[in-house]
Amino acid sequence: MNAHSLRSLEQLPQVIPAETLLARPGLVDLWYFPYQETESQDPIFWDSHSTLLHKEEWTRHDRFVFPRDRLLFMATRILVRSVLSKYAPISPQEWQFSTETYGKPFLSGPPLPNVSALHFNLSNAHEMVICAVSTIHSQLGADVERMDRVEQPMDIAEHYFSAVEIAALRQLPVEQQHERFFAYWTLKESYIKARGLGLNLPLKDFSILLREEGEPPKEPQIVFAPELDDVSTNWRLALLRGSARHLVAVAVETGGAPLELRGQRFP
Repeated sequence: MNAHSLRSLEQLPQVIPAETLLARPGLVDLWYFPYQETESQDPIFWDSHSTLLHKEEWTRHDRFVFPRDRLLFMATRILVRSVLSKYAPISPQEWQFSTETYGKPFLSGPPLPNVSALHFNLSNAHEMVICAVSTIHSQLGADVERMDRVEQPMDIAEHYFSAVEIAALRQLPVEQQHERFFAYWTLKESYIKARGLGLNLPLKDFSILLREEGEPPKEPQIVFAPELDDVSTNWRLALLRGSARHLVAVAVETGGAPLELRGQRFP
């Protein structure tokens, strides 16, 4: 697996909200916001969109010590509020959010006038925020990671990854281990986020299988340990290149339907 050989976010077919609202199995929209580019090119953008945040969100924003973390938080809230309003005639300021027991966010209001359900999942890393949306699949997870934030990936892998993944990493040349580590990490994070159980779901109890050099193209596969109550064939995963520094992963419990990803840059 080489990150440069992966399909990029820009190569995804364009999002068409009207089609997504038809709730076709397997269809997931992936919105991405390279917010640093917006900051440098259009400072007025932040002033005009800052009104979307609620008082409680501003309180959370102000708790961050460093300006770059405040900017990341603001970009995340702007993205999710703006994106959800693409699917329903509800203003971005009106959306209300709650969290499940282990922190997975979901919509708690207002009532949706034209769709029975609207599921989403968020992830952020410095310079990039993503929001995955589905009108049919509630077990939906997305993750974005910067590939330059870990210096000793094998140390982390040997502590958290499955035996299958560790063995695959060790077989690679050292110069390829860093990239493969992040591919595993990003895909594993997307799955545990989809399940909504956080790290109460042990990372060692499932394995990600990726295409090796010389093999024909195939989507990532997930294999579960017997003690983990899940079915591999119900899940579809995707790994994409977000930028030269970012990997993006999506995991969806489609019941076996093929995953059809569409992408849209914001704003």
